[in-house]
Amino acid sequence: MNTNILSLVSLNLGPATAERLAALVATPAGLPAGEPGRPARAEIAHALNLVLFSGILERVPTGKAYTEDVAAAGGKVVFDHGAIRTVRWADNGALPGGEAAFTRILRPLGYRLNGTYPLDRIGMTGRSYAHEDAPEEIAQFFVSEFHPERFSEGFQQAVSRVVGASADPLTPRAQSLLWELERDGALPQAEAAELIGVLARCFERQHGAPRLEDYERLLQESAEMAWIATEGNAFNHATDRVEDVFALSEQQKAIGRPMKEKVEVSRSGRVKQTAFRADPVQRAFVGADGAEVRREVPGSFYEFITRDTFVDEAQAVTRTDLGFDAGNAQGIFKMTAAAC
Repeated sequence: MNTNILSLVSLNLGPATAERLAALVATPAGLPAGEPGRPARAEIAHALNLVLFSGILERVPTGKAYTEDVAAAGGKVVFDHGAIRTVRWADNGALPGGEAAFTRILRPLGYRLNGTYPLDRIGMTGRSYAHEDAPEEIAQFFVSEFHPERFSEGFQQAVSRVVGASADPLTPRAQSLLWELERDGALPQAEAAELIGVLARCFERQHGAPRLEDYERLLQESAEMAWIATEGNAFNHATDRVEDVFALSEQQKAIGRPMKEKVEVSRSGRVKQTAFRADPVQRAFVGADGAEVRREVPGSFYEFITRDTFVDEAQAVTRTDLGFDAGNAQGIFKMTAAAC
């Protein structure tokens, strides 16, 4: 991890955590670097990804244990992508609806649309965003939009009650810094660290505790929307890119970790994915009498992916397949329904 990235992570999480993440997560090779004390957008993007990955390790004990196993064996995880869920709904409070809440962040950081994936079985649309400066190295974002209009009227009313008063964590100051970053491709160290702190808060729940009645109503029709009700825009999962996902799956099953039974294989055959089942978390709800009620619900999870290479005949070069697959994604999304 270079000095700019280490400083950005240290200023947000502390030096000890920054050093620990440097030991756990591989630094992208050939990352475009800015001047010392003035990180480039690629460095800022990777530093933000490390801050978000640290959050997954805090919320997903199974993923943390796996990551520490990799480090203990002398390796590092390769952060392939993180996934977030959004709601494309007019009644969304101050928060922009759907992926607009995140494309306004991703574009200035250097990300561009890499693929669109209809997730019709679960009433969603997924889109992947890859970084322009190092698309095969910097973790992608898989941003999914939930479409409440595809569900019943009662369900839609519950959605409005849950997300209708959402706050927008992206401050005017942060928007100004994003504009400068998009214009200049870099920021001074202190301002870049400040921006990362605000952006990390965008990956949280922006609405209050849902009513238990509304949660149960959502759960009747969509485990995905019920998950958003309790977890909001937190990382749904983070993903380690591994050499052989089939071998890893069998290894993790053998030591008793809650692994998905089946490995998902894309139609091209080049992208293979599996995951741990979501770790359960305790969340607060508002009961019928207005008092707080706590329930155990599915939290976030940890995923694994193997990406094969292919020959890009138009450019006469070999590339890593950075695509996703709608069938794979819908199979992986079931990991947060398992504990329901």
